[in-house]
Amino acid sequence: MASSVPPLRPAIDRTDSKPSPAREPLWRHALGECLRGLRHERGEKLSETARRAGVSPQYLSEMERGVKEPSSEMIAAVAGALDVTLVDLTLAVAESLRSAQSSASRGATCSAAYALAA
Repeated sequence: MASSVPPLRPAIDRTDSKPSPAREPLWRHALGECLRGLRHERGEKLSETARRAGVSPQYLSEMERGVKEPSSEMIAAVAGALDVTLVDLTLAVAESLRSAQSSASRGATCSAAYALAA
């Protein structure tokens, strides 16, 4: 006596060959890219920056890869370790997101926004 239960939502047609629209980059990915770029500009190892920020190298690595959604306190600690203000870091991330949105072919980079942190 199996009864048929109607689905709560329609099934997804996975055979549709239309390309999916480009997704807007996530904040944590752009933040991580900027943090890694700033660290590389300083010629620092991950462990050096992590030690000064008071976070583990694993946590900083996860931040840089966009895996973690760090708290404002963690962002401030890493920004301080990189001698960057939160305002300058936020502007760099915003510029990275703006660049990614305006031209997907160029890709998102923080290089143009690094001058803000200098």
